[in-house]
Amino acid sequence: MKATAIVLGVLIFAVCAGAQTSDKPAQQTQPATGQAAPAQGATPAPQTKTPPQAKTQPEFDAWKAAAAATDPAAMEKSADDFATKFPNSELRILLYKSTMRAYQNANNAEKTEAMGRKVLALDGDDPEALEAVAQVIAERTRDSDIDKDQRFADALAMAQKATQTVDTDISVPALTPKEKIDAYKAYLLSTAYSIIGAIQYKKENYAAAQENLQKSIDAFPSDPDPVVVLRLALALDKQNKYPDALKVCNRAVDLTKENTPVGDAARHERDRLQQLTGGAAPAPPQTPPKN
Repeated sequence: MKATAIVLGVLIFAVCAGAQTSDKPAQQTQPATGQAAPAQGATPAPQTKTPPQAKTQPEFDAWKAAAAATDPAAMEKSADDFATKFPNSELRILLYKSTMRAYQNANNAEKTEAMGRKVLALDGDDPEALEAVAQVIAERTRDSDIDKDQRFADALAMAQKATQTVDTDISVPALTPKEKIDAYKAYLLSTAYSIIGAIQYKKENYAAAQENLQKSIDAFPSDPDPVVVLRLALALDKQNKYPDALKVCNRAVDLTKENTPVGDAARHERDRLQQLTGGAAPAPPQTPPKN
């Protein structure tokens, strides 16, 4: 899944504003005594976890120094060094999550999984880490793998857990606008369903793939991932739902450019579906591109 500016904005804000020393007053979150209750039908504040905090100023200063690293390998070393010096610090998870994202952006799947597992060792419910690890497992599992079924089962369990913890386990500063929190949650939910859909497609459970890929698109409709849209078209194709598949595939074409892996695959699939619905001899179906 592709990251969006609003999602990254929330993440960066959470990292910078969330890591504060615990001797500062906590932000008031409950209504003051005598304050009127929200009106019936009012939208409740989104649920989030309290951001990690430093217990001492030296811990906070050490975290700031560690967080200044920008190269993924340097970030990993800084995170490990900080964790060694402050083995009980709540801020360790921020460093490992930042490193996980850096390795994701560098397309280093092995290190992304490793950092994701370090995050999960600190918070087994973290939806972003659950998705990062699940996505790597899903993408790196091959039909020839002896443990294919177990790997898919593990990845599915992680992604399904993320659909549950996305509402309870993200950590953002108390004053983050609700619309940004909602957008971040929607992005994470969309990503989780896309992973589930991709795994079900690989397992040749095309009906389940269709259901979850559609959920992925519906969860974050403002910025659909063309890979997910194309994979939905292919899942429909596999079920012989050719008119529906063509409609979805046309959208994938609209979302992509020619001479790109996803764009070329979408156009090949569109041509195949047009031949099927028009009675001409179809080309063979495409293999879904990786995210």
